[in-house]
Amino acid sequence: MDDLGQRAPAPSHKTAIWRRNLYAIVIAQALAIIGFSLRESFLPFYLQSLGADSTDSAAIWSGLISAGGAAVMAVSAPFWGVVSDRRGRKPMLLRATFAAMLTVSLMGLATEPWHLLALRFIEGALTGTVTASTALVASSAPKERLGFSLGLVQTAVFSGASLGPFLGGLFADLIGYRATFAVAGAFLGCAGLIVLFFVHEDFKPVARGESRGLRGLREGAAWLFAPVMLTMIGVLFAVRFAQTSTRPFLPLYVQHLGGFTGESGAHRAASLSGIALGLLGFTSAVAAVYLGRHGDRIGHRKILLGSILGASLLYLPMGLVTGAWQFILLQGMFGIAAGGLIPAANAIVAEWTPHARRGVSFGITAAAGSLGGTIGPLVGSATAAALGFRATFLLTGMFLLAVSGAVAYIFARPQAVDTASELTA
Repeated sequence: MDDLGQRAPAPSHKTAIWRRNLYAIVIAQALAIIGFSLRESFLPFYLQSLGADSTDSAAIWSGLISAGGAAVMAVSAPFWGVVSDRRGRKPMLLRATFAAMLTVSLMGLATEPWHLLALRFIEGALTGTVTASTALVASSAPKERLGFSLGLVQTAVFSGASLGPFLGGLFADLIGYRATFAVAGAFLGCAGLIVLFFVHEDFKPVARGESRGLRGLREGAAWLFAPVMLTMIGVLFAVRFAQTSTRPFLPLYVQHLGGFTGESGAHRAASLSGIALGLLGFTSAVAAVYLGRHGDRIGHRKILLGSILGASLLYLPMGLVTGAWQFILLQGMFGIAAGGLIPAANAIVAEWTPHARRGVSFGITAAAGSLGGTIGPLVGSATAAALGFRATFLLTGMFLLAVSGAVAYIFARPQAVDTASELTA
């Protein structure tokens, strides 16, 4: 009912389709991320059962599997982005989800560590559900609801990533490692079926230009080489780099801060590390949808600049804390900044990209994020080994502070007011 007591007009058919698509994609994405992350809590132990019988060997194989998949995805994501602009975004989301269902399920049949590594390479080459979901939502959501929509997708990602490892540990204890991979495949299969039956896409393929090769790329993608777009690619690389640079040694840092010793101390450190990551995931999930909606009202650039500045100022003191609970609190606060960063950056990418080219643009930004996820753990581990745990947090915070300065500089330039339509006119 409106203010005059009259019945408000019913939502249009197009609006109803957009909302149904959004909620179906959000549910599917949450299920998919849970399916991907079930293995995180027990992967080193599963590797030990496959023959990596020492702690160091299991750690090395785990690192290779994590970094290797991200590296392959960094190469494959732009290719799938181009295909999505030709064939549609829904087919790409179906391809990514059902391919993940197969590769994750097959991991439960592995008999050697290298089998997992090979399947992870295939997974990195054929999947990418977050990228496909983001491109599909960005192509269908109204401009005035873009930040809220992308924030809701990111909330599903953060929520699934927080819940998945917890459920994975429970399933591993109850039914074993191999059966848990089958459960993970079932989660991904359900996600694919939701997309198949409940998501509708009215797709119009991009027309091919007359020019080919590098000349064709430059003529048809002026928006891609604009300073704002290049900055967003850098921001998404930096966020992923920061998120992963300290993950390899985070439990050891918590153990050091708490002064925990012995086997019981290791268990205590593992529990507190789980609390830190869980709190980060929770605050990120809440912030993503709230700040995404707020960005629709005040502008996504303000949200982005405030979030990346906040992220850098929160990362620096993580290297100066003296207690484990201080670190956990900062992780939760950092989650608020991270939750605002990604939806804002994705919304700006969508605003600067012609509608028909959003597949390739999100493919490129996904490649940047995957590259950050590949380099981050390597640089973070090397820095920690050479200079100590605290130095890694301090240097990562300084890196984010430099990125926030670059963002402020680019946004202050007169050219930053241009739009994709003006660049491609």
